[in-house]
Amino acid sequence: MKRVTESIASSAILVVAMVFLLSWRAIEAANVTYDHRSLSIGNRRQLIISAAIHYPRSVPAMWPSLVQTAKEGGCNAIESYVFWNGHEPSPGKYYFGGRYNLVKFIKIVQEAGMHMILRIGPFVAAEWNYGGVPVWLHYVPGTVFRADNEPWKHYMESFTTYIVNLLKKEKLFAPQGGPIILSQVENEYGYYEKDYGEGGKRYAQWSASMAVSQNIGVPWMMCQQWDAPSTVISTCNGFYCDQFTPNTPDKPKIWTENWPGWFKTFGGRDPHRPAEDVAYSVARFFGKGGSVHNYYMYHGGTNFGRTSGGPFITTSYDYEAPIDEYGLPRLPKWGHLKDLHKAIMLSENLLISGEHQNITLGHSLEADVYTDSSGTCAAFLSNLDDKSDKTVMFRNTSYHLPAWSVSILPDCKKEVFNTAKVTSKSSKVEMVPEDLKSSSGLKWEVFSEKPGIWGEADFVKNELVDHINTTKDTTDYLWYTTSIKVSDNEEFLNKGNRPVLFIESKGHTLHVFINKEYLGTATGNGTHVPFKLKKSVSLKAGDNNIDLLSMTVGLSNAGSFYEWVGAGLTSVSIKGFNKGTLNLTNSKWSYKLGVQGEHLELSKPGISGAVKWTVTTKPPKKQPLTWYKVVIDQPSGSEPVGLDMISMGKGMAWLNGEEIGRYWPRIARKNTPNDECVKECDYRGKFMPDKCLTGCGEPSQRWYHVPRSWFKASGNELVIFEEKGGNPMKIKLSKRKVSAVQ
Repeated sequence: MKRVTESIASSAILVVAMVFLLSWRAIEAANVTYDHRSLSIGNRRQLIISAAIHYPRSVPAMWPSLVQTAKEGGCNAIESYVFWNGHEPSPGKYYFGGRYNLVKFIKIVQEAGMHMILRIGPFVAAEWNYGGVPVWLHYVPGTVFRADNEPWKHYMESFTTYIVNLLKKEKLFAPQGGPIILSQVENEYGYYEKDYGEGGKRYAQWSASMAVSQNIGVPWMMCQQWDAPSTVISTCNGFYCDQFTPNTPDKPKIWTENWPGWFKTFGGRDPHRPAEDVAYSVARFFGKGGSVHNYYMYHGGTNFGRTSGGPFITTSYDYEAPIDEYGLPRLPKWGHLKDLHKAIMLSENLLISGEHQNITLGHSLEADVYTDSSGTCAAFLSNLDDKSDKTVMFRNTSYHLPAWSVSILPDCKKEVFNTAKVTSKSSKVEMVPEDLKSSSGLKWEVFSEKPGIWGEADFVKNELVDHINTTKDTTDYLWYTTSIKVSDNEEFLNKGNRPVLFIESKGHTLHVFINKEYLGTATGNGTHVPFKLKKSVSLKAGDNNIDLLSMTVGLSNAGSFYEWVGAGLTSVSIKGFNKGTLNLTNSKWSYKLGVQGEHLELSKPGISGAVKWTVTTKPPKKQPLTWYKVVIDQPSGSEPVGLDMISMGKGMAWLNGEEIGRYWPRIARKNTPNDECVKECDYRGKFMPDKCLTGCGEPSQRWYHVPRSWFKASGNELVIFEEKGGNPMKIKLSKRKVSAVQ
């Protein structure tokens, strides 16, 4: 009897499996079309709720759980850019390994049964270094980024075609049975098109034509492109897109970027967007006929290595997204939006096929009602007042609407969700510190660099050069060095009055060393990149060395002609000599690209033979230009891990050769009378990035995500390059724990 039962069960399972496969294949081989109401995928209209997850801002080991968490949150699509400078680091040389395994990422989305929206660009902005464009392209003669010129168009089309052919080969577009249902060319070009004159319009039209000629079988879109041609869909980016209308009436209403939080800069405060306001914006969009919505970001992730842009964008790209940087649901935001998505999808068919009517219910009160021929009805009741709660009558029933909220009634009777009423769980997340440990005993290796040039100078000039044009972003660092001779009869030597050093720079940051001693640091910030330094200096009779370490902190990533934005020193002088001011701007300057440890490849595992490390149990503190290496065990448990760098100054960190990224626990501005951080954020009213700021007077980033998959059980090499001085003995690994759920 058991065998008979097993046989019947096996047959049933086989039938179910066949039905699933047949239905999946039916979904797989899906043509994607559209009209003014929605996309049709495989001849079925669908609402799309999409989650942006950028594959290189996490690691492959995290991808399945990130995608699944988005799905559990009620999303049915994943969106990502394609990152050109990660895939084509030099002309015609392509890379798709590790975090840049685009095909693997898309297949994980497919395995989860979700759609994929791929924004090929290939310009992305995205607070990503150089907007995703390879730096080498700037140095191809005749190239102007995002403009009507042959070098740019050649390389842009070449990369786009390469990506499309790769995805076609893997059968990843919907008509081939893949998950990709939408693609994007260019990105927010409408903001800048006029700055390129008539050539800007020609370029926008060419971009659309080039994309459509790829014959991928799914629609192309252009976000913030108000003159998008009829062959592509114009879409909206912003905090609110309910009032957006596509540029022709035959296109659906698509929101490519709803920003549920905001990015952060080194030295900047923490921006917060309340869950209630995010939900309000989404409900308003779908209530007003929207059909495709994407959260930018749903998981922000991490700007590993030197991938952040800006400049000054932090290594963390958490974005206060529904899934946090470490891969954990951010509660209550994730849960509140999950409840919203469920409520919206209850009315999916009506929203994309029903007849829409807008009804005024009073001052700042309205209903968006959808009905069909059978009398089925759904309604979105909105209170647009940003101060007062209201009670409204709708179809002879009274409803209480909090200020700045939307109630969803999938049957025009029962409220199943209100954007201002958060009923999902909240959580308390803590970073629990754990000392660095090693089963073989904790020992530090130290390598100290001397300020200025080691070996031979790379070149010498009687002028100050542009930093970026010199390094071509192969490193953050560029040494400017010179020397001056001070006569014995200078009055400041005898009177004790110290001369004053004046430096002007286009950015981004500078460490100053006088006679091999660290003098100080000057820096720009995320809103004003250039800076000036004014500092008294101690000079001696005879020769004096001036060593200036200029640094970039991510390259510009957007704006008209942004590739021409420079960095580095523009003026150096010293005031206080007997004859007045000594102008060093056109003196003899020697240059060296990078720091010595980079040339010695000290960040790579196992590098020691050619380098004289000092072994100690007590590494030096407050010592600039110092490399630290320590072998550690992986932290206990399975929670996500962050490297606590509060005790350090500024620099770079690696684990087992993997780039953790730039660290800089730079203190955010303190409260001022007209510029204060908030204790509580009022969700009511339109959101802007500076509305709900916290973190005044606190480090702009203390913890740096180290993916668990980078650790071995033991023998992990942690390497730190400290630029200006810190205390490595206080570095800790902290585990991100959800300590309470309410």
